[in-house]
This record gives sequence, C-alpha cells and structure tokens, in this order.
Amino acid sequence: MSNPARLPLDGVRVIEFTHMVMGPTCGMILADLGAEVIKIEPPGGDKTRKLPGLGIGFFRSFNRNKKSVVLDINTPEGKEAAIELIGTCDAMLENFRPGLMTKLGLDYDTLSKRYPGLIYVSHKGFLPGPYEKRLALDEVVQMMGGLSYMTGPVGRPLRAGTSVNDIMGGMFGAIGVLAALREREHTGRGQEVQSALFENCVFLSGQHMQQYAMTREAPPPMPSRVSAWSVYDIFTLAGGEQLFIGAVSDKQFVTLCDVLNRPDLPDDPRFATNALRVAIRPELLDVLGEILKEHRIEELSPKLEAAGIPYAPIVRPDQLLDDPHLKASGGLVPMETDDGSITEVVLLPLTMGGRRPGVRRALARVGEHTHEVLARLKSRVVA
Repeated sequence: MSNPARLPLDGVRVIEFTHMVMGPTCGMILADLGAEVIKIEPPGGDKTRKLPGLGIGFFRSFNRNKKSVVLDINTPEGKEAAIELIGTCDAMLENFRPGLMTKLGLDYDTLSKRYPGLIYVSHKGFLPGPYEKRLALDEVVQMMGGLSYMTGPVGRPLRAGTSVNDIMGGMFGAIGVLAALREREHTGRGQEVQSALFENCVFLSGQHMQQYAMTREAPPPMPSRVSAWSVYDIFTLAGGEQLFIGAVSDKQFVTLCDVLNRPDLPDDPRFATNALRVAIRPELLDVLGEILKEHRIEELSPKLEAAGIPYAPIVRPDQLLDDPHLKASGGLVPMETDDGSITEVVLLPLTMGGRRPGVRRALARVGEHTHEVLARLKSRVVA
C-alpha cells in the first residue's frame, strides 16, 4: 500500500448475495481492501439487520464499506437485473442453503456459461461429499469438527465464544478470491471457489489430529490437558481479580519468583527444573496461588511486563472498547451506522505499508445505492 491514494483491490468489483456472518465477512474483507462491493438485499432489507440477542451486532460488524442494492430476485425483472449486474462484476459471493442458487438460476454452472471470467464464491456448511446437503451452523460444525470437545471440560463440550468458523470461512473465501483473480490474469477464465464451515473447523483441529497420529493417544480437552509448562494458568489475585500468567522456561520461573519477592522458590530442589515442577504442578500452583492472592492486578501487571513474563488479565468484550492499545494502534475507529449514529468498529488485524485498511463510507442504509448502481445497466432497471 505504498500509494496512499489507492487500495490493493481498487478496480475490483464484487456482488454479494449473503446474510448472517460467513459471506458478509468475505465481502467486508474485500471491501476493506478497496473492492467495490455491492450487497444485494431483498425488499425490506437483509434480516440480519434486525437480529436480536447475540446476533444484534452481526450486520454492523461485517457489512462496512459496501453499497446496498435492493432487488427481488424472485421476480423475473429482479432476477434479470441481478444477472446483468453480475456480468459487470469480477466476483460473486453467496452463502445461502444448498440448492437455492441453482433453483434461482444463479448458480456457477449457469452463470459461467454467460460470464466465463466470473469468480463465484460459495460459502457452505460442507465441501462436496456425503455431508454436503446438510444444513450447518457454526455451533453444529464445532461439535462435529472437534473444537467443542477440545474447548470444554471432559463430558461438557463447549462451543467457542464467537462465530469462529463463520468468520474464518469468510476469510478463506476472500483468500480464494485473491488467488482466483491472480489465476485469471494468466488464463482469462474465472472459477468457482468453495469455502465451508466443517472443513474450516477441521483445519483448526488439525494440530490435535496430528498429535494423535504421532502419539496414538487421544488429546484431552484443553481444561484437562497436561501442560508442558509448570506455570501456565489463571490465578485469582486480591479483590477477586483474575490474571493469566505463563512462565514457560526455567529462566522465566526464576524471574517470576523475583517479581513475587520469593527468590527462595527456585532454590527448592522440587522446583529446580520445569520437568520437576510439571510433575508436582498442582502443589506448585497452590503455593503460587497463596502468594498471588496478596497482590493486586494493577501493581503486579507492570512488574510482569517489565520483567518479560507473559501475562493477561481476563477481559470482557465490552472492556475492549476502551482498550488503550487498540485505540492507540488504530484498531478501533468510528463508523457512521445506517441510523446515523456513530459506533466504534474493529478493523482488519493487519497493516499494509504501515496503514490499517479502514472505514471509507457509512454503513449503507437499505437500498441506499439501488438507483446509483442499477442506472449503469443497459436495461436501466431500477427497483
């Protein structure tokens, strides 16, 4: 990103038929990187805009930097406008249930005959195979893909606390678009890209699968794991505050004991090496727990940081809105929403040439760009 006036995907045009999280994440990444992303919404708008509860933040989180066009693709006029608009785009994104786009005549096989250069990205529950027609949710594939088993205590599988597969599935969809654009430069042809929740989750579990392949011992869930390090746990400090501390070498253990004003601990033969400490880890953690409950997090944290000891307070998502690092590094920026209010949003976790791809436009209102976009078409169909 050496030219500050341009973004990497300037000139790339994307049309998006998506809802919820997975497909919109893919479109948002491409939009943040400079693509013109046109989100097609049904009359009345994407229902994701009005989700309650844990879904209330989905639309604002994954639909920035896009244009909104309302089309009823269930009508002949709306469908023809959509097809004509697709022909003006480099890539098309969709994440609807299996078979729906084929029923509408908006599947890759149909569209590629008319537009051989089209890059068509399907975000699904499963890649082609025995499971491909199943409906899937993030929680479903977390259960199937080993993640819930590894996250919760024994006998209590627990889903991760965010839509990890939906978000990463969108990321892999965006990676597929970038690779297909590059390949099209050489072949002149587009292609279908598929990204799927289940395979994404299995990719996340791959390290544990390989662990079993190498040891022939099934890995225990993370809460029951046998730690490779003696000090690698959450401790309760004065006032009930919690702090994770990880001392992953003999040197770090000695340093930690110095920070805690207990330089005598490393001299205890039982605690002389990491291997010895791991063998009696519960006893060591009890000793450290008694010491740490006399310390306050605000006085201990700067000492741990200065000493180079890995540590982390247990932070709620709402507290991140005031995180000093996120604010100072430009990771949180204001965005005007579709109702005119201002909210802080999290940017892509990368820099390019020292810059963070940011927010370029307000969150689109339902159909805000319908006339602007459709007026460019030969048929000039305007919903």
